[in-house]
Amino acid sequence: MLEGIIRESIDKQGTKALRRDGYLIANVYGKGLENINAAFKMNEYIRTVRNKESLSFPVSLNGKEMNVVVQSYESHAVTGNLLHVDLMVAQPGLETTYSVPVIAVGEAFGLKNKGLLHIAKPRLAIKAAIENVPNSIEIDVTKMDVGNSKLVRDLEAIPNVTMLDSDRVAVISIIKAK
Repeated sequence: MLEGIIRESIDKQGTKALRRDGYLIANVYGKGLENINAAFKMNEYIRTVRNKESLSFPVSLNGKEMNVVVQSYESHAVTGNLLHVDLMVAQPGLETTYSVPVIAVGEAFGLKNKGLLHIAKPRLAIKAAIENVPNSIEIDVTKMDVGNSKLVRDLEAIPNVTMLDSDRVAVISIIKAK
């Protein structure tokens, strides 16, 4: 479980001091909950997010445990280091918008015909309760040839999940290599 601290001061000097000490600045929020200004050890946060098995993961702030989902993050333009992260509390039974990763399954037929697999939408926006949210959306690409694409409307329907992207948006396609 990821351990964090609640930030006492949210001014510029306090934020810089925490970053200098190896902390990642975070905001934790949820519907009907008060926003929490928090900080996590940078290395522990990265290790936790890389090794998580589902979209949500547990955090502990001053002894209070909650499941959170990464909503957005900000990284440094030159170094690529994380500067800030927004975490949303995953409340059971409450329908919310989530961003779920897309994974291509299989080897496309078009790759043998000098095609390239292009994932146009690496994440799809969905609306569901956290218990119905899949960890990823897998798309079978084995029968796809050069010029073929899979649109949002071509994906299998997931029970109790609403796709928020337009049904005519391309998710994965096989493009011709130049």
